[in-house]
Amino acid sequence: MSLLLRHQDILFDGAQIHLTRATLAPTRPKSLHDHNFFELFWVQNGEVRHHLSDKRETLSEGDMVFLRPGTPHGLQGRGEHALIVSLCIHPNTVKALAKRHPSLNGHLFWSDAGLVQRQRDIRQLAALNHAAVQLEQSNCDTLAAEAFLLPLCADLTADGFGADLPNWLATACRAAKDPAVFRDGAAGLVALTGKAHPHVSRTMRKFLGLTPSDYINRIRMDHAARALTTDGEAVSQIAADCGIPNMSHFHKLFRAAHGMTPLHYRQKYQRQIVQPE
Repeated sequence: MSLLLRHQDILFDGAQIHLTRATLAPTRPKSLHDHNFFELFWVQNGEVRHHLSDKRETLSEGDMVFLRPGTPHGLQGRGEHALIVSLCIHPNTVKALAKRHPSLNGHLFWSDAGLVQRQRDIRQLAALNHAAVQLEQSNCDTLAAEAFLLPLCADLTADGFGADLPNWLATACRAAKDPAVFRDGAAGLVALTGKAHPHVSRTMRKFLGLTPSDYINRIRMDHAARALTTDGEAVSQIAADCGIPNMSHFHKLFRAAHGMTPLHYRQKYQRQIVQPE
């Protein structure tokens, strides 16, 4: 039987959100706890063992977990200095956000899963911590809760990935938008996952309907289209920047993605820059 935590015992004086920083003991929790509010926590430092009803997972710095009510869990530090930041969020706030922003449905708190996990890199974690400090300095009302939650949710749902996409693959797909990754083609994406190419390919086909090469080439062609309309570089240089030095192959991929040649695309969409007099 799990302990039930209630927002009525945590949120006072009209507060809609409450932030707690906690250093976790290395001892295993005696029991799991449940809650009647929505919980968001992330690992600020060290490693954390996350205990659930049917499994346990090891979380590292930057790992973030969204939990719906009715998802019993427990936390345990691994080693010294295991620190988490946890948010208790009133159900009314979460429901109101979904009502006003239907695109959130199916994601994060609003997925059918009881738990959704995401990952923040060093830069994103720094921005998250800055927002957390601002939240701590507020009166934690509806406006403050939404000011914290909306930018975060918008960022995490911008790629349109469903909640069922494995976290390791979602993380790699997001990172693949970096030119340093997509220049290496499908191999660059697969290397990020740390898994075998056939396994990555099967998983991507199942969840995204794309092969690793298909996914990377979409990113490359989007990058090329932006460069063609904002830069004055030669098409051959843009192709090389995409990691495709073979111009015939580049033209074939670009025409398949955008329905015209790179030169035609540039002529049609390049922005005319008006110089000041």
